[in-house]
Amino acid sequence: MRRSGMLLPIASLPSPYGIGAFSKEAYEFIDLLRDTGQKLWQILPLGPTSYGDSPYQSFSTFAGNPYFIDLNVLIGKGWLTKEECDACDWGDHPSYIDYGKIYESRFPLLRKAFERSKILSDGNFLTFCVENNHWLDDYALYMAVKNKFGGKSWIEWDEEVRLREPAALKRYQDELREDIIFYQYLQFEFFEQWKNVKNYAHEKGIQIVGDIPIYVAFDSADTWANPELFQLDENNLPVAVAGCPPDGFSATGQLWGNPLYRWDYHKRMHYGWWMRRIAHCFKLFDIVRIDHFRGFDEYYSIPYGDETAQNGHWEKGPGMDLFHTMKEELGERNIIAEDLGFLTETVYKLLRDSGYPGMKVLQFAFDTSENSDYLTYKYDRNCVVYTGTHDNDTTVGWYEHMTDWDRDVALRYMNSFHTPKEEQHWDLISLAMRSVADTCIIPVQDYLGLGSEARINTPSTLGDNWKWRMSKNAFSDELKGRIWHMTKLYGRL
Repeated sequence: MRRSGMLLPIASLPSPYGIGAFSKEAYEFIDLLRDTGQKLWQILPLGPTSYGDSPYQSFSTFAGNPYFIDLNVLIGKGWLTKEECDACDWGDHPSYIDYGKIYESRFPLLRKAFERSKILSDGNFLTFCVENNHWLDDYALYMAVKNKFGGKSWIEWDEEVRLREPAALKRYQDELREDIIFYQYLQFEFFEQWKNVKNYAHEKGIQIVGDIPIYVAFDSADTWANPELFQLDENNLPVAVAGCPPDGFSATGQLWGNPLYRWDYHKRMHYGWWMRRIAHCFKLFDIVRIDHFRGFDEYYSIPYGDETAQNGHWEKGPGMDLFHTMKEELGERNIIAEDLGFLTETVYKLLRDSGYPGMKVLQFAFDTSENSDYLTYKYDRNCVVYTGTHDNDTTVGWYEHMTDWDRDVALRYMNSFHTPKEEQHWDLISLAMRSVADTCIIPVQDYLGLGSEARINTPSTLGDNWKWRMSKNAFSDELKGRIWHMTKLYGRL
């Protein structure tokens, strides 16, 4: 089935109060997808973000980001007032998120809403807590204790709670009971609001493509509560950490710093934690993109403490054993394999054996070899084509910064020498849309013709990522019509 969609993180919606949320703008974007003939909305991970604001470094692989809770819903319930929300400083630039100001403003408001909610009298809340206790209890306690220790990583907490001694856990559960319920309340509100957004998408014929990072953050409830799952020493410090070797994004590689899995332990436990994690994702999303799919074949292990990824080496991952277990436990699921980067024959075999569609990114197609695997004539139908992803520059920015040789290859391939510069991004979109790939997903910034100022993330950099937001009413009726006609022309309606 040929289909297409758009890539837009929740945080990039033009919602009020400084950051994208499950607000009416989310529903309006779903309407936009329907009106332009799209079938998919791809987003980024929804977890609560930590230092650096990356959705790929979250305090929990199960929890949701409280930033995405629509404050107007809480106003409608009488738990907040519009005046209280409007009085906060949310930043002064509508196109960029000011995470510092959001952090300072949002949590005090959410705490007020919690204190006014009388949430313990809500039977749905109590049911939610019971149904999600396999992760929610540890997460809420982790966040409450983290708050008590001034936001420090759990590795810096007092030893008794860092090592989860039962008496210490009980003492903190009693002492921080109110805070624990607060963090449970935030998750309840998050999941209730997201469920409504997802249901609305289904009513409009739109499926949600979510994202599961292969790794969890070291400073997370997942690692603190389950140290046996990871390659940690007797002091619960990592033995080695995750990343990837030097590549086109970074000459020194990417040092992600996530703890690595003890795959032998996971195998002995029949991948139980992974099954719970993936099942949870499919409650949230219709289709799941598995980030860094090649890490299941081989993963890059970097000595803990190294400042770059250059001294890492490859280790064997679980391979098809994990996915066979998943199919036995959870049945057939709609998955996209993020198979970008340098791939070995064993990775190609894992992709073939799984049957999952891989990713084709057109910005990787044009180079001096004129023989890239990302050139469209090499595709089979079972793949997902993108102009670029959240880790790429926008197409306009990419054209601007590519070498003269690579640009010449691209223009010759698309026969685009006579296309005006301001229209060239449409040629790349058209190339993706008319390709044989069953699924085509275009970042919103490319449809809008935006430059590098709208880039979401530059890998291996800190401080200026995950900030871009779409403007209100960014899509004119003319632009929506152009997208619809292109979608129809290339058989994706």
